[in-house]
Amino acid sequence: MIVENPRELLVKKIFAHGFLIVFIALIMFPFLMVVSISLREGNFTIGSLWPDNPTLEHWVLAFGFDYTRADGTVISPPYPVMLWMWNSVKIGLIAAAGVVALSTISAYAFARIRFPGRAALLDGLFLIQMFPTTLTLVALFAIFDALGEISPVIGIDSHVSLILVYLSGITMHIWTIKGYFDSVDPALDKAAQIDGATPWQTFRYIFLPLAVPIVAVVFVLVFIATINDYPVASVLIRAEENMTLAVGSRLYLNEFKYLWGDFAAAAILSGLPITVVFLIAQRYLVSGLSEGAVKG
Repeated sequence: MIVENPRELLVKKIFAHGFLIVFIALIMFPFLMVVSISLREGNFTIGSLWPDNPTLEHWVLAFGFDYTRADGTVISPPYPVMLWMWNSVKIGLIAAAGVVALSTISAYAFARIRFPGRAALLDGLFLIQMFPTTLTLVALFAIFDALGEISPVIGIDSHVSLILVYLSGITMHIWTIKGYFDSVDPALDKAAQIDGATPWQTFRYIFLPLAVPIVAVVFVLVFIATINDYPVASVLIRAEENMTLAVGSRLYLNEFKYLWGDFAAAAILSGLPITVVFLIAQRYLVSGLSEGAVKG
Protein backbone atom coordinates (compact mmCIF):
# COMPACT_ATOMS: atom_id res chain seq x y z
CA MET A 1 0.00 0.00 0.00
CA ILE A 2 1.39 3.39 -1.02
CA VAL A 3 1.30 6.01 1.75
CA GLU A 4 1.37 9.60 0.49
CA ASN A 5 3.00 12.24 2.68
CA PRO A 6 0.33 14.90 3.35
CA ARG A 7 2.84 17.73 3.05
CA GLU A 8 4.18 16.46 -0.28
CA LEU A 9 0.64 15.93 -1.54
CA LEU A 10 -0.27 19.52 -0.62
CA VAL A 11 2.81 20.85 -2.43
CA LYS A 12 1.93 18.83 -5.55
CA LYS A 13 -1.65 20.14 -5.52
CA ILE A 14 -0.47 23.73 -5.15
CA PHE A 15 2.04 23.28 -7.98
CA ALA A 16 -0.54 21.62 -10.26
CA HIS A 17 -3.18 24.29 -9.63
CA GLY A 18 -0.61 27.06 -10.04
CA PHE A 19 0.55 25.60 -13.35
CA LEU A 20 -3.03 25.39 -14.62
CA ILE A 21 -3.76 28.97 -13.60
CA VAL A 22 -0.63 30.26 -15.36
CA PHE A 23 -1.38 28.14 -18.44
CA ILE A 24 -4.98 29.43 -18.66
CA ALA A 25 -3.77 33.01 -18.16
CA LEU A 26 -1.31 32.67 -21.06
CA ILE A 27 -4.06 31.30 -23.29
CA MET A 28 -6.60 33.94 -22.31
CA PHE A 29 -4.25 36.94 -22.50
CA PRO A 30 -4.42 37.37 -26.33
CA PHE A 31 -8.23 37.09 -26.20
CA LEU A 32 -8.42 39.68 -23.41
CA MET A 33 -6.23 42.00 -25.46
CA VAL A 34 -8.61 41.72 -28.42
CA VAL A 35 -11.57 42.44 -26.12
CA SER A 36 -9.71 45.45 -24.74
CA ILE A 37 -9.02 46.82 -28.23
CA SER A 38 -12.69 46.43 -29.14
CA LEU A 39 -13.66 48.62 -26.15
CA ARG A 40 -11.16 51.45 -26.73
CA GLU A 41 -11.93 54.84 -28.20
CA GLY A 42 -10.69 55.12 -31.75
CA ASN A 43 -8.86 52.36 -33.62
CA PHE A 44 -5.61 51.92 -31.72
CA THR A 45 -3.78 48.82 -30.53
CA ILE A 46 -1.59 50.60 -27.97
CA GLY A 47 -2.98 51.19 -24.51
CA SER A 48 -3.71 49.63 -21.14
CA LEU A 49 -5.32 46.20 -20.85
CA TRP A 50 -8.49 47.83 -19.53
CA PRO A 51 -9.40 51.02 -21.44
CA ASP A 52 -9.57 54.29 -19.50
CA ASN A 53 -12.79 55.31 -21.24
CA PRO A 54 -14.44 52.13 -22.50
CA THR A 55 -16.90 52.53 -25.34
CA LEU A 56 -19.26 50.25 -27.24
CA GLU A 57 -18.77 52.13 -30.50
CA HIS A 58 -17.04 49.27 -32.31
CA TRP A 59 -19.62 46.74 -31.12
CA VAL A 60 -22.55 48.91 -32.19
CA LEU A 61 -20.99 49.35 -35.63
CA ALA A 62 -20.31 45.62 -35.87
CA PHE A 63 -23.99 44.88 -35.26
CA GLY A 64 -24.88 47.21 -38.13
CA PHE A 65 -26.18 50.27 -36.23
CA ASP A 66 -25.13 53.91 -36.42
CA TYR A 67 -23.21 55.21 -33.41
CA THR A 68 -23.49 58.77 -32.11
CA ARG A 69 -20.39 60.03 -30.30
CA ALA A 70 -20.40 62.50 -27.40
CA ASP A 71 -19.65 65.41 -29.74
CA GLY A 72 -22.71 64.58 -31.88
CA THR A 73 -20.78 62.93 -34.71
CA VAL A 74 -22.72 60.03 -36.24
CA ILE A 75 -20.60 57.10 -37.36
CA SER A 76 -22.05 54.58 -39.81
CA PRO A 77 -20.93 50.94 -40.05
CA PRO A 78 -18.06 50.71 -42.55
CA TYR A 79 -18.86 47.12 -43.53
CA PRO A 80 -21.84 44.70 -43.29
CA VAL A 81 -20.48 42.46 -40.51
CA MET A 82 -23.80 40.76 -39.74
CA LEU A 83 -24.33 39.93 -43.42
CA TRP A 84 -20.86 38.38 -43.50
CA MET A 85 -21.67 36.39 -40.37
CA TRP A 86 -24.91 35.14 -41.93
CA ASN A 87 -22.99 34.08 -45.06
CA SER A 88 -20.48 32.22 -42.88
CA VAL A 89 -23.15 30.46 -40.82
CA LYS A 90 -25.20 29.54 -43.89
CA ILE A 91 -22.23 28.12 -45.77
CA GLY A 92 -20.91 26.39 -42.66
CA LEU A 93 -24.20 24.67 -41.82
CA ILE A 94 -24.84 23.49 -45.38
CA ALA A 95 -21.27 22.29 -45.87
CA ALA A 96 -21.20 20.51 -42.49
CA ALA A 97 -24.54 18.79 -43.15
CA GLY A 98 -23.38 17.72 -46.61
CA VAL A 99 -20.05 16.38 -45.37
CA VAL A 100 -21.79 14.47 -42.56
CA ALA A 101 -24.29 12.89 -44.97
CA LEU A 102 -21.71 11.90 -47.59
CA SER A 103 -19.02 10.72 -45.19
CA THR A 104 -21.46 8.71 -43.03
CA ILE A 105 -22.91 6.80 -45.98
CA SER A 106 -19.47 6.28 -47.51
CA ALA A 107 -18.01 5.10 -44.21
CA TYR A 108 -20.79 2.53 -43.81
CA ALA A 109 -20.11 1.23 -47.32
CA PHE A 110 -16.38 0.89 -46.63
CA ALA A 111 -16.96 -0.67 -43.21
CA ARG A 112 -19.64 -3.24 -44.03
CA ILE A 113 -19.99 -3.74 -47.78
CA ARG A 114 -17.41 -5.76 -49.67
CA PHE A 115 -16.82 -4.60 -53.26
CA PRO A 116 -13.91 -4.69 -55.74
CA GLY A 117 -11.28 -2.00 -55.22
CA ARG A 118 -12.39 -1.25 -51.65
CA ALA A 119 -8.89 -1.38 -50.16
CA ALA A 120 -7.39 0.66 -53.02
CA LEU A 121 -10.05 3.36 -52.60
CA LEU A 122 -9.41 3.55 -48.87
CA ASP A 123 -5.68 3.92 -49.46
CA GLY A 124 -6.39 6.57 -52.09
CA LEU A 125 -8.53 8.56 -49.67
CA PHE A 126 -5.77 8.31 -47.08
CA LEU A 127 -3.22 9.71 -49.55
CA ILE A 128 -5.48 12.50 -50.78
CA GLN A 129 -6.06 13.88 -47.30
CA MET A 130 -2.32 14.34 -46.85
CA PHE A 131 -2.29 17.29 -49.27
CA PRO A 132 -3.74 20.63 -48.07
CA THR A 133 -6.47 22.38 -50.02
CA THR A 134 -4.21 25.41 -50.53
CA LEU A 135 -2.22 23.40 -53.08
CA THR A 136 -5.27 23.36 -55.35
CA LEU A 137 -6.19 27.06 -55.14
CA VAL A 138 -4.98 27.87 -58.66
CA ALA A 139 -6.78 24.84 -60.11
CA LEU A 140 -9.97 25.65 -58.17
CA PHE A 141 -10.00 29.20 -59.50
CA ALA A 142 -9.46 28.02 -63.07
CA ILE A 143 -12.17 25.33 -62.81
CA PHE A 144 -14.87 27.53 -61.31
CA ASP A 145 -13.95 30.46 -63.55
CA ALA A 146 -14.60 28.19 -66.55
CA LEU A 147 -17.80 26.78 -65.02
CA GLY A 148 -19.01 30.33 -64.41
CA GLU A 149 -19.17 30.89 -68.15
CA ILE A 150 -21.72 28.08 -68.33
CA SER A 151 -23.68 29.02 -65.22
CA PRO A 152 -22.91 31.81 -62.70
CA VAL A 153 -24.36 29.63 -59.92
CA ILE A 154 -21.28 27.40 -60.03
CA GLY A 155 -18.77 30.08 -60.95
CA ILE A 156 -16.56 32.55 -59.15
CA ASP A 157 -18.24 34.65 -56.45
CA SER A 158 -20.89 32.03 -55.70
CA HIS A 159 -21.65 30.40 -52.37
CA VAL A 160 -22.57 27.19 -54.18
CA SER A 161 -19.03 26.92 -55.56
CA LEU A 162 -17.57 27.45 -52.10
CA ILE A 163 -19.83 24.79 -50.59
CA LEU A 164 -18.85 22.31 -53.32
CA VAL A 165 -15.19 22.82 -52.46
CA TYR A 166 -15.88 22.29 -48.76
CA LEU A 167 -17.78 19.08 -49.55
CA SER A 168 -14.59 17.68 -51.04
CA GLY A 169 -13.12 17.53 -47.54
CA ILE A 170 -14.92 14.29 -46.67
CA THR A 171 -11.86 12.05 -47.06
CA MET A 172 -10.56 12.39 -43.52
CA HIS A 173 -14.05 12.10 -42.02
CA ILE A 174 -14.77 8.89 -43.94
CA TRP A 175 -11.83 7.32 -42.14
CA THR A 176 -12.98 8.75 -38.80
CA ILE A 177 -16.53 7.42 -39.05
CA LYS A 178 -15.40 4.12 -40.59
CA GLY A 179 -13.29 3.47 -37.50
CA TYR A 180 -16.36 4.09 -35.38
CA PHE A 181 -18.48 1.72 -37.48
CA ASP A 182 -15.76 -0.96 -37.29
CA SER A 183 -16.32 -1.09 -33.53
CA VAL A 184 -19.97 -2.11 -33.96
CA ASP A 185 -20.54 -5.78 -33.21
CA PRO A 186 -21.01 -7.69 -36.51
CA ALA A 187 -23.75 -9.69 -34.77
CA LEU A 188 -26.03 -6.67 -35.20
CA ASP A 189 -25.63 -6.91 -38.98
CA LYS A 190 -26.42 -10.62 -38.94
CA ALA A 191 -29.47 -10.11 -36.76
CA ALA A 192 -30.76 -7.39 -39.09
CA GLN A 193 -30.24 -9.62 -42.13
CA ILE A 194 -32.10 -12.47 -40.45
CA ASP A 195 -35.00 -10.10 -39.83
CA GLY A 196 -35.03 -9.24 -43.53
CA ALA A 197 -33.46 -5.77 -43.33
CA THR A 198 -31.79 -4.35 -46.43
CA PRO A 199 -28.31 -2.75 -46.18
CA TRP A 200 -29.96 0.69 -46.21
CA GLN A 201 -32.37 -0.28 -43.43
CA THR A 202 -29.46 -1.67 -41.39
CA PHE A 203 -27.62 1.61 -41.84
CA ARG A 204 -30.69 3.76 -41.14
CA TYR A 205 -32.07 2.00 -38.08
CA ILE A 206 -28.97 0.44 -36.47
CA PHE A 207 -25.75 2.18 -37.46
CA LEU A 208 -26.97 5.75 -37.75
CA PRO A 209 -28.46 5.96 -34.22
CA LEU A 210 -25.24 4.46 -32.82
CA ALA A 211 -23.15 6.97 -34.75
CA VAL A 212 -24.78 10.12 -33.35
CA PRO A 213 -21.75 11.02 -31.15
CA ILE A 214 -19.18 10.73 -33.94
CA VAL A 215 -21.54 12.46 -36.39
CA ALA A 216 -21.77 15.37 -33.94
CA VAL A 217 -17.97 15.50 -33.74
CA VAL A 218 -17.61 15.57 -37.53
CA PHE A 219 -20.32 18.22 -37.87
CA VAL A 220 -18.61 20.52 -35.34
CA LEU A 221 -15.16 20.02 -36.88
CA VAL A 222 -16.39 20.79 -40.40
CA PHE A 223 -18.41 23.79 -39.21
CA ILE A 224 -15.40 25.25 -37.40
CA ALA A 225 -13.15 24.65 -40.41
CA THR A 226 -15.53 26.36 -42.84
CA ILE A 227 -16.25 29.30 -40.54
CA ASN A 228 -12.52 29.96 -40.09
CA ASP A 229 -11.47 29.25 -43.68
CA TYR A 230 -9.74 32.12 -45.42
CA PRO A 231 -7.59 30.86 -48.36
CA VAL A 232 -10.32 29.11 -50.38
CA ALA A 233 -13.02 31.68 -49.62
CA SER A 234 -10.72 34.59 -50.50
CA VAL A 235 -10.01 33.06 -53.92
CA LEU A 236 -13.60 32.16 -54.85
CA ILE A 237 -15.48 35.10 -53.28
CA ARG A 238 -14.94 38.65 -54.59
CA ALA A 239 -18.09 40.75 -54.06
CA GLU A 240 -18.38 42.44 -50.67
CA GLU A 241 -21.96 41.28 -50.09
CA ASN A 242 -20.99 37.63 -50.72
CA MET A 243 -17.96 37.54 -48.41
CA THR A 244 -17.72 35.40 -45.31
CA LEU A 245 -16.71 37.01 -42.04
CA ALA A 246 -13.18 35.59 -42.22
CA VAL A 247 -12.63 37.12 -45.67
CA GLY A 248 -14.50 40.37 -45.07
CA SER A 249 -12.61 41.15 -41.86
CA ARG A 250 -9.42 41.78 -43.82
CA LEU A 251 -11.04 44.90 -45.31
CA TYR A 252 -10.66 46.58 -41.93
CA LEU A 253 -6.88 46.37 -42.33
CA ASN A 254 -6.16 47.99 -45.69
CA GLU A 255 -3.16 49.98 -46.80
CA PHE A 256 -4.84 53.33 -46.14
CA LYS A 257 -6.25 52.82 -42.65
CA TYR A 258 -6.18 50.18 -39.94
CA LEU A 259 -9.50 49.97 -38.11
CA TRP A 260 -8.19 47.88 -35.21
CA GLY A 261 -11.16 48.46 -32.89
CA ASP A 262 -13.75 47.52 -35.51
CA PHE A 263 -11.63 44.55 -36.56
CA ALA A 264 -11.39 43.31 -32.95
CA ALA A 265 -15.17 43.45 -32.47
CA ALA A 266 -15.76 41.58 -35.74
CA ALA A 267 -13.12 38.98 -34.82
CA ILE A 268 -14.82 38.25 -31.49
CA LEU A 269 -18.21 37.98 -33.19
CA SER A 270 -16.78 35.35 -35.54
CA GLY A 271 -16.46 33.00 -32.58
CA LEU A 272 -20.12 33.31 -31.59
CA PRO A 273 -21.55 30.76 -34.10
CA ILE A 274 -18.83 28.26 -33.19
CA THR A 275 -19.60 28.66 -29.49
CA VAL A 276 -23.33 28.13 -30.05
CA VAL A 277 -22.80 24.99 -32.15
CA PHE A 278 -20.29 23.64 -29.65
CA LEU A 279 -22.66 24.16 -26.71
CA ILE A 280 -25.48 22.41 -28.56
CA ALA A 281 -23.35 19.39 -29.45
CA GLN A 282 -21.15 19.21 -26.36
CA ARG A 283 -22.94 16.26 -24.76
CA TYR A 284 -22.01 14.14 -27.78
CA LEU A 285 -18.45 15.37 -28.23
CA VAL A 286 -16.76 13.59 -25.33
CA SER A 287 -18.26 10.19 -26.11
CA GLY A 288 -17.68 10.67 -29.83
CA LEU A 289 -14.00 11.46 -29.38
CA SER A 290 -13.18 8.96 -26.63
CA GLU A 291 -15.48 5.98 -27.10
CA GLY A 292 -16.44 3.55 -29.82
CA ALA A 293 -19.90 2.23 -30.54
CA VAL A 294 -21.17 -1.17 -29.29
CA LYS A 295 -18.40 -3.61 -28.47
CA GLY A 296 -20.57 -6.67 -28.08
